[in-house]
Amino acid sequence: MSAMSLREHRGLVELHVTRWKRYGHDRLYANLPDGTAVGWADVRTGNITVLHAEYRDDVIAVLTQHLQNLTEAVPPDRAPEARARPMLPPLTPADDLAVNPPGASLRDLLDESGPGLMERVVSRLLRRPTEWDSWQKGLAGERRVGAELNRLGHHGWRVLHSIPLANKVDIDHLLIGPGGVFSINTKHHHKKAVWVGDDSVKVDHGKPAPYARKSRAEAKRVVRVLEHYCDFPVPVEPVLVFVGVTELKVVATQLSVRVYQERQVAALAPLSGVLTAEQVEQVYSVARHRQAWSRA
Repeated sequence: MSAMSLREHRGLVELHVTRWKRYGHDRLYANLPDGTAVGWADVRTGNITVLHAEYRDDVIAVLTQHLQNLTEAVPPDRAPEARARPMLPPLTPADDLAVNPPGASLRDLLDESGPGLMERVVSRLLRRPTEWDSWQKGLAGERRVGAELNRLGHHGWRVLHSIPLANKVDIDHLLIGPGGVFSINTKHHHKKAVWVGDDSVKVDHGKPAPYARKSRAEAKRVVRVLEHYCDFPVPVEPVLVFVGVTELKVVATQLSVRVYQERQVAALAPLSGVLTAEQVEQVYSVARHRQAWSRA
């Protein structure tokens, strides 16, 4: 840990800079003395993100100096050889995931294995729960979150839904834009209270579920796929979005996964400084191709 004292209009402010390397990220965080993060820098790209506008100048100054201190000249004879990136085949309509609506994978499961009309009617009349109820709830949740994410297209973001992976699992939503890439997992807990910790989630004080841990693992999976085809680092952040909950509490130490209710995903819209417009389109062209994910 290191620190630099900086003066601003309200007096003397001491920003402590700490390095954070987890889940494929390498960052420098600028924190107030009470531990509040007011900005961070990506060590690989040099991009600086200011989290609190009132500290903007101080954050940029202190993080720029620390980035410069980390920079080491690499002798030309030791520079790594450029690796030829693999190429995906031309995109065909069958392989274009951009046409997938939210919840497409669950909709397919219900069409293939779900109850028939008579079974649905009988279950509804008898108010008898079925094994497909969770699929129906999941489908409704993904559609609601998908509708919120689609609105971010007006802010320069690209959105994909129901990205199929190996082993019959999928990514609910992938958001790609100037603020980076976000792997989004939707959880529908109607009229439930949700508590989110560092590694687990409790619904109505029930048994811990590994939602946070699985979201981080999913984000790592996305990084491997996208960086396999892109010639630049592609930071991916995991996101948990809860639908229909009555209460959502997140512990203060939970910094590795973003947590929102469905209407709060609009907070991602103004994020920027991570990917250029050209990089956004390159990442999107890879992510929308079904064959990129065939072995993920």
